[in-house]
Amino acid sequence: MTRDPMPRDAEVSPWGEMGRDELRAFLGDAARLWLAHDGLWFQAIERRGGQELAIACDRDAWAQFSPLEARRIRERLGLAPDGGLEALDRALRHRLYAHLNPQAIVRPSPDRLILRMITCRVQEARRRKGLTDFPCREVGIVEYTTFAQAIDPRIETRCLVCPPDPPAGDHACAWEFTLREGG
Repeated sequence: MTRDPMPRDAEVSPWGEMGRDELRAFLGDAARLWLAHDGLWFQAIERRGGQELAIACDRDAWAQFSPLEARRIRERLGLAPDGGLEALDRALRHRLYAHLNPQAIVRPSPDRLILRMITCRVQEARRRKGLTDFPCREVGIVEYTTFAQAIDPRIETRCLVCPPDPPAGDHACAWEFTLREGG
């Protein structure tokens, strides 16, 4: 009979010991580590196979991750699967990115929602390393479209500005979301 090296009653979890500020700091750090891993993964593929392959792999990964993240957020917040732009507004505020990049959500009309990424940690990190901006439009279209449609399949996504586009105004990228006619 083998003996468990650590009995169950000796398990340690930090959650009960952390206060609200500590939990927020932990979540922010976890989000930064998640993004660092994403960037390092991308750069490893970029070094081995070039940027075109790295973008193709990134697009495929986001096509799977974004709807997974959206569904988990929708379930956690108790959002209806047909909650429209109101549900998307709430869900966008709970993405991991919301803990990393300053962003703004505006509602110019009841049938439109615009997400503006004010600064982008990905582009800032690449610039610090002397790398060119990541042309993320192609990946972003997959990411934001699959996220929004996992919140509500009637939502349509349009890129307003995103690299390789030149910067526009006070934001790194901007995305517009609308409900399909009859939505």
